[in-house]
Amino acid sequence: MSAELSVLLLNAVIIVIAYTWVYPKLAGKDINKVAIFDCVTSGLALVIVANKYWGSGIELNFLLFELNWFWFTLLSYSVIEIPVAIWYFRASLTKDQ
Repeated sequence: MSAELSVLLLNAVIIVIAYTWVYPKLAGKDINKVAIFDCVTSGLALVIVANKYWGSGIELNFLLFELNWFWFTLLSYSVIEIPVAIWYFRASLTKDQ
């Protein structure tokens, strides 16, 4: 499995668990709590990836750019998370109506 795919899968798993299990139980629809917990979950992804790639000098391919592990993890996490976050807040708003 390529390094890019392993980071993408890790990010996707963390985001799915966060938005389907952790955030509904701990944050609900409070955007401030979701933001705080999101900092923790994205930090978790960075810590896990750092454990494997820190100091390795590996460059990961992000579309047309070569990025180090930190920026690849952070950007790919954000790209995966944005549509999920929009879905989460839309679903929580329609649930109240």
